[in-house]
Amino acid sequence: MTDAHPMPHALSAEAVAQFARDGVVAPINALPPADARQLLADFERIEETRHGRLSGLVRIKPHLLLPFLWDVVHDPRIVDAVASVLGPDILCIGCSSIDKPAASDGYVAWHQDATFWGLSATDGATAWLALTPSTPASGCMAVVPGTHTRQLSHFDTQDPQNMLGAREEVAVTVDPAQARPLILNPGQMSLHHPLVLHGSGRNTTAQRRLGFVIRYVAASVRQEGATATLVRGRNLSGMALERAPEGEMHPDALARHSDIVRRAGRVIKNGKLAHLAASSAKPVDQP
Repeated sequence: MTDAHPMPHALSAEAVAQFARDGVVAPINALPPADARQLLADFERIEETRHGRLSGLVRIKPHLLLPFLWDVVHDPRIVDAVASVLGPDILCIGCSSIDKPAASDGYVAWHQDATFWGLSATDGATAWLALTPSTPASGCMAVVPGTHTRQLSHFDTQDPQNMLGAREEVAVTVDPAQARPLILNPGQMSLHHPLVLHGSGRNTTAQRRLGFVIRYVAASVRQEGATATLVRGRNLSGMALERAPEGEMHPDALARHSDIVRRAGRVIKNGKLAHLAASSAKPVDQP
């Protein structure tokens, strides 16, 4: 693997083993603080042109609209670490900015990412890149290590403060004492498996908590009905591939993005309906 593509930013053998055992590894020093500050400034510049906040649609796969995020998704300082656990052929099936404004009520319920994704396999790794300090006080992500070995039932909380797109929550009682907070400084990231249980609390600080999250899968994984970005190697899935944006919010990129988001929305909706129909989910047991 390293002969085909040199990986100066690869994970250590110990970190790879930790990901396999726990379903998570953090912190990983991905970007220098200066680069993280520039990325935050780029986000804020785009927000200023769009009424101070990115819309829900723009936050879905924004790398297809903003060239600087296309570059982040392909950045070897991130992708080398991902390749350490997924191999040389990698797709990005999604990315998003996750923003908790200062002193806000939004939280993320305990869940497994892949529950509604409709993946042919859960061979993936999500990179959570901090652009501001991510601490327990600001509502950093916490994970329950070792919970990535099986799919658990989820239910619909219907809680508008639950920041998950499908408002889901895992239907088990999670012991907070088992959870590990992932404290990250700007430029650091975590990698977590699509099935590891994780969630986050409210931001009680006077500073926003902003992260950029990239969802990678091995290129053999297929998400039927959706599209993907080829990040490295070969597209083994046969999925339709996405294109880089011609410029920031370019009209052609916007038109393609609108169709891609609709397709992705149908995949998640169908996945949610199928999961809930197959489950009489209630919080009953331990993970």
